Amino acid sequence: MRTASFTEFRRQAKGYLASVGAGDTVRILRHGKPIADLVPVTTDDRTPAWKQPGLRLYVRGTTLSKAVLAGRRQTK
Repeated sequence: MRTASFTEFRRQAKGYLASVGAGDTVRILRHGKPIADLVPVTTDDRTPAWKQPGLRLYVRGTTLSKAVLAGRRQTK
């Protein structure tokens, strides 16, 4: 685990984030006290929830398009 002061992290954020991306953990200190731990993402699924496919809903019975077509045939 690497440690960095807040000021040092702010100045060299790109390098620290690259280190975290490679699997290292970085502890950020402010006035000598830990305020945050940067850790690599642990899940394999990095797709945001809003980009994942939604649930497919299945309803028994006729489809809407078939019901509309049947209604049109009845009115003729």
